[in-house]
Amino acid sequence: MLAFPGLRRILIVSDAWEPQVNGVVRTLRMIAQEMRVLGNIVEIIGPDQFFSVPMPSYPEIRLAVFPRRRLEKLIDDFAPDALHIATEGPLGIAARAYARRRKIAFTTAFHTRFAEYLHARIKMPLRLTYAWLRWFHGASSGVMVATQSLRNELTARGFRDVRLWSRGVDLEAFHPEPKENWNLPRPVFAYVGRVAVEKNLRAFLDLELPGTKLIVGDGPQRKALERDYPNAHFAGARHGAGLAAAYAGADVFVFPSKTDTFGLVILEALACGLPVAAYPVTGPMDILGETATPVGALNEDLQKAALDALTIDRAACRPHAQTYSWAACTQRFMDNLVPARAFAQTRPGTLTPT
Repeated sequence: MLAFPGLRRILIVSDAWEPQVNGVVRTLRMIAQEMRVLGNIVEIIGPDQFFSVPMPSYPEIRLAVFPRRRLEKLIDDFAPDALHIATEGPLGIAARAYARRRKIAFTTAFHTRFAEYLHARIKMPLRLTYAWLRWFHGASSGVMVATQSLRNELTARGFRDVRLWSRGVDLEAFHPEPKENWNLPRPVFAYVGRVAVEKNLRAFLDLELPGTKLIVGDGPQRKALERDYPNAHFAGARHGAGLAAAYAGADVFVFPSKTDTFGLVILEALACGLPVAAYPVTGPMDILGETATPVGALNEDLQKAALDALTIDRAACRPHAQTYSWAACTQRFMDNLVPARAFAQTRPGTLTPT
């Protein structure tokens, strides 16, 4: 085990950062806050610090263009004791190349199933994308994943040194009261998150369910889905207290994705006292599958899962969410970091491997 005595200068490079709204951004923002509370010096380098362009077919996400020179200066100026590359986009690729040239050890994370997303969007063969992902993460000293099932899967696909790093939920922000009065036919089956093809929303919207199907969020697929499903209610994006009330005011949270690596929205729903219906896949299976008291329903028949979730005692949901803290998530992240050895050898007073 590599140990870090004292405080640390921790640098995270991520293609996903504010003002984007997604699970990666929420995770990085929360662990950065927690690490700073512990006295560490933390910096996140994102696309907002570079010239960027909208991602094709997904304009809400911006990609840094030719970031190498500026990124190298930012890393040199910060001189990190630990370097973490969070994503496999332009910034992640540039940071990886920099670290390899300088012989700096670093960690990576597998946040997103790019192989499945590219296959869904442009039919890119899975084996080609996974070969590239193995190359990208193979240079790291450890690749962090959110669940044991994903760890098992990536290990079977040939990834090395896969390390667990679970997630947390903000229990002060997400709670069962107050509730949004949706004034819609009950029961209300809600989805919260990005409205994009990889979220498999048509599988939810095609279900024959009583009451109302509610979509809270925005994204590139929203207009098409609003056109194709006029009986569903599209509420748009919610934030802060309005988001928590949106969860709490529903009757069941339906999570139709089969490609998420975790599903932070599942924890947010549970924290608001909302039972979850999902497929038995990575993420939902890890969060919901081994609870002493049911807080969700998993089934390959998503309609049956949604109807079964109506019978779950809402009072059991929040206690399960309380077992996922950002403090524990942050400590696990820090335990997985490795010293950036090149800086440790050249900067006086920096950390060295033990």
